[in-house]
Amino acid sequence: MVIAITRQVSSRFNECEITHIDRTPIDLNIARAQHHEYVQALAKIGCQVIELPEEQDLPDSVFVEDAAFILDEVAVITRPGADSRKPETESIIQALSPHRPLVHVAAPATVDGGDVLVLGKNIYVGLSTRSTPEAVNQLQSLLNKYGYKTAGVELTDCLHLKTAVTRVDDKTLLINKKWVDPIIFEGYELMEVDESEPFAANCLPVKDAIVYPTAFPKTQAKLEQKGFQIVNVNLAELAKAEGAVTCCSLIID
Repeated sequence: MVIAITRQVSSRFNECEITHIDRTPIDLNIARAQHHEYVQALAKIGCQVIELPEEQDLPDSVFVEDAAFILDEVAVITRPGADSRKPETESIIQALSPHRPLVHVAAPATVDGGDVLVLGKNIYVGLSTRSTPEAVNQLQSLLNKYGYKTAGVELTDCLHLKTAVTRVDDKTLLINKKWVDPIIFEGYELMEVDESEPFAANCLPVKDAIVYPTAFPKTQAKLEQKGFQIVNVNLAELAKAEGAVTCCSLIID
């Protein structure tokens, strides 16, 4: 059984952190409806969805991915880079503790889960405004005994590493080569986003499907041509908060 942990949208969502896009008003009702559509999509794929209640005083808390990342052996509790987001880990610790042993990133390091791309035993960490080299070193120490290798990755013009590149399957990555150096991922088949869709590199593989936004039809066509099964969701309102499909769940396989 694949478990997906999600969290309802905070009533203070309009106060979310914004880094790389202009702030525009968010319609809370539409955001909640789109998030519900996302949760329903995960359920239809066959996930057991654990939906946490909203954290009213934590505007960004719908983006549960940033508070942790899941490995086969352990779950890593992060230390988010934005001070307003650091309390988000408390409820995630409670939610994950029945499913994995936990290890914790400690001060002064910071890392958002959106900056962490796990490819087999290699863990790539985006060196963004939210994630620090100290976090890369800590993760190596915490995870070395399980055989993982961590590496920091420079980014250009985007919030998180998984804004620029995500895993499609064991052999394939979806990438915006303008935001991250493709040389780092030598050996993988790299599918480039359509030039007109720079934010299209974020996809969420779950079971036999790819959860993918409706906003990027040209890049979606490339995925479908390769035979990937797409489950579409409209996250346009959540995207105003720099959200994407990986951000809104923690997948425990």
